[in-house]
Amino acid sequence: MTPLRCRKPETFTGSNKRESAEEKDELGGVSGSAVREDGQEEKSERVQSSNQRSAAGVVQHLVRGLFGLLAAMACGTLYAVFLSAHHDRRFWFSARQELERELSFQGGSGLYYHFYKQMLAAPSFAEGFYQLLVDNRTVSGQTINSVERFFLYPELILSFIYRVSGGQMFCSLTMSISTFTFLLLWEHAHYVLFVQGLCLVLMDSLDLLPQKKTDHVQKIYLSSLALVYLFHFQNSSLLSSPLLSLLIGFMLARYFQRRMKTGPFVARLLKLLLHLHLVFTCGITFSYSMKKLLPAAGSHLLLKVLEVKFGLKSTSDFVTNFLLCHDELQTPGQDLFLRLTQTSVLPFYVLVLSICLLSTLQTVYRRLSGQPINSRLRLEDGRIGEQPAVIYHVFHSLAFGFLTLVFDGMKYLWTPYICVLTAFGVCSPELWMTVFRWLKLKSVHPVVLSLILSTAVPTIICFSLWREFYPRVLSELVDLQEFCEPDLVELINWIRSRAPAAAVFAGSPQLLGTIKLCSGSVVTTLPIFTDVDLLRRTEDTFQVYAMRSAEDVYKRLTAQKTSYVIIEESICSEVWTQDGCRVKDLLDISNRHVIHSKGERFSLSKHGRFCQEIKMDYSPYTNYFTRVFWNRSYHVYKVNSVLSFQF
Repeated sequence: MTPLRCRKPETFTGSNKRESAEEKDELGGVSGSAVREDGQEEKSERVQSSNQRSAAGVVQHLVRGLFGLLAAMACGTLYAVFLSAHHDRRFWFSARQELERELSFQGGSGLYYHFYKQMLAAPSFAEGFYQLLVDNRTVSGQTINSVERFFLYPELILSFIYRVSGGQMFCSLTMSISTFTFLLLWEHAHYVLFVQGLCLVLMDSLDLLPQKKTDHVQKIYLSSLALVYLFHFQNSSLLSSPLLSLLIGFMLARYFQRRMKTGPFVARLLKLLLHLHLVFTCGITFSYSMKKLLPAAGSHLLLKVLEVKFGLKSTSDFVTNFLLCHDELQTPGQDLFLRLTQTSVLPFYVLVLSICLLSTLQTVYRRLSGQPINSRLRLEDGRIGEQPAVIYHVFHSLAFGFLTLVFDGMKYLWTPYICVLTAFGVCSPELWMTVFRWLKLKSVHPVVLSLILSTAVPTIICFSLWREFYPRVLSELVDLQEFCEPDLVELINWIRSRAPAAAVFAGSPQLLGTIKLCSGSVVTTLPIFTDVDLLRRTEDTFQVYAMRSAEDVYKRLTAQKTSYVIIEESICSEVWTQDGCRVKDLLDISNRHVIHSKGERFSLSKHGRFCQEIKMDYSPYTNYFTRVFWNRSYHVYKVNSVLSFQF
C-alpha cells in the first residue's frame, strides 16, 4: 500500500510566517524603544554631570578671584601705609613746619604741588582754573597756559575732589573712561598705549583674537585720542603720535588685505609678513606727513634722542645730551636684576614666561596651519597659550622687558607687570598642567598635581619672602632719618624777606622748582624735560657754568628778564665723571670750547669758567653783576639794570 502523505496547505504556512514576523516586529519595537530610553537616560546623565562640573568650575574661579582680589587690595593698602610711614620717618614730615615740609618735595614734584596749592588757595575752582589758563606769574616775560604746558589735570582733579568731597558700568565704558583718563593725566601715556596697540595688532594679524574685539579696542583708542586732543588744547603732538600712526596704518593694511587669513601655511606666512610691512609703512608715512603739516618740536627732539641713544648718530647738542644723561634714559645696571633675583621674582618670571611663550608659539603654528582656536578649553587640555589674555600679556611683557633693557625708567612699568604675571603663573593650574602634558606624566594624575602645585608653590614663596623681608621692613620703619638743608632754607628765607615780589630768578631747573614752590617767585625755567622751549631756556641759564664772557652771560640773562641769578657750588665744583654728564662738560662740548685729541683735553676758549671767575669780584664781572647773598652752597648775584664800568 502506498503510504499516505499529508502536506500543509500554503495558506497555513504563510499565515504562520506572517504571525512570526509580526511577533518579531513587536519584540524588535519593544527592544528598540528600550534601547532608546536607555540612551536618553545616559545622555541626560552626561549632560547633568557636565553642568555640575561647569558649575563647580565657575564657583572655583569666583572663589579664587575673590581671594586674589582681597589679597591684592590688602597688599596695596599695606604698601601705601608703609610708604606714608617711611616718608614721615625719613623727613619727619608731620613734625615739621610748612616751609620744611615743602622743602622735602624734590624738583618737579614741588612744582606740581605749588600748582595744587594755588588751586586750593583760589576763591573758587573756576577762578583758580582761569588763573592757570592765563598764567603770567610762573615763567618770566611769558603768559602761558600752565594746564596745557605742564599737564596739570591730576592737580585739577584732586583739587576738585578736595573741594566737593562730600558706578560701575559695562566693560567697554570702563575701558573707554580708563583709556581717556590715562591719556589725559599723563603726557607720555600714548607711548604705553602704542605698545598695547602693537600687541593687539600682532595678535589680530596672527588670528589669535576675534576681529570684533580688535575693532572695538581701536574705536576706543581713536575716540579717546580725539577727546584728549581737544582737552589738551589741540596738542599737535598727539596727531603725530605713534599710537595714531599705528591705528591708521593697521586700518589701511587691513583694507588692502581682506583675505589675509586664508590659505596654506607658507601662503599665510608670506601674507603676514606683507601685512606687517604695510602696517608700518602706512603708519610711518602718516606720521611723517603729519609732522610736515603740523611741525612739533618735541617729536623731532624725541627722534633725535632715540637716534643718539641707539648709536645711529652723534651730536654735540646740549639739550639732547642733557636728556640722555638723566637716569631714566640710561641703561639699567645689574643691581635691578640682582634685586629681582633676591626676591625670587625674576627666576619664577623666566619660568612662567618660558612656558607661556612656548605654548603661545604652538598656538601660532596651529593657527597659521588653519586649525581653529578651541574656545572651550578645559584644565585637562594643558594649553595655556591658547588663552587670548595670556598671549596678550606675554607679548606685552616682552615689549616692556626690551624697553627696560634700553631705558632704566621703564623699570617702573615693567617691574610691577612681571610681579603680576609671575603671580598669575605660579598660581595657575593651567600652567602646571601644560608642563605635565609636555612631559606626558602618568605616575600621578596631572590634574590633581597641578592643583596642588598651584597652591603649594605660591604659599612657599610667600612664606620665604615674609621670613626674609619682614624684618627689613620693620627696620626701615624704625630707622629715624633726618632731612636737613640749612643752606637751602637760608636761601629761601632770604628770597621771602629780601627779594622784591616782582623779582625773576635764574638757576638750575631743580632749584627753581623748589623756589617756585616755597616763595612763588617768577623763574626763568622749570624742571619739565618734555618742553623744548623750557629746555632751551635751561641751556641759556646754564651758560653761567660755561667758559663764557661776562657780557655774553649778561645778554642771555637779560633776554629772559632775569633779576637774580643763583650759582650752585655743587654744579660749579662738580668733580669729573667718566660718563661725561657734568653740566660743565656738556656745555663745553656744545659750545665747542674744548676738544679731545689722543686722550688729552684742550681748551679753545679765551675766557675762564664764569661761575669761578665771578667769585673773584673784579671787572668786568662787577660791571654786570652784584653779589647780594652767599653761603656754602649758593651764591646769588643781582643782574644790574644800569651798568657801571669800574676798573
